[in-house]
Amino acid sequence: MHRLISIISVLAVCIGLAVGAAACAGSPVQMDAAALRAYASKPWDKAALMNTTVELGRYRNVPVVAEFPCSDVCPQYTVRIIHYRLPADTRCASVGGVEKDVLVPIAITVRQKTFCIPQPLVASGQYYSK
Repeated sequence: MHRLISIISVLAVCIGLAVGAAACAGSPVQMDAAALRAYASKPWDKAALMNTTVELGRYRNVPVVAEFPCSDVCPQYTVRIIHYRLPADTRCASVGGVEKDVLVPIAITVRQKTFCIPQPLVASGQYYSK
């Protein structure tokens, strides 16, 4: 009987650890300005990332993504745009972001699209990369 209680105790601890690890794995990473700049300064692979969106984490508790749109001549014309993914009915200025127009590849051309950019990337222009 004592052995059965020990086994049950070990299983309960393991299940608790697994649940806790799963909860932590699903938590978005909080980023600071240095982490945003570090990510933006890294080289990236146009072929591997074209037409994807990467969840980077949260800056000032707002989700930040890197979007890699491409069209027509891919992967050569893939661009990277790092921006906030704003919750519905949230204004860019209210989260400390700056609205910027960037050129996004569409079919055989490009068009301007407005994104909400985290402040630490604005002055350097690192939010947009070709």
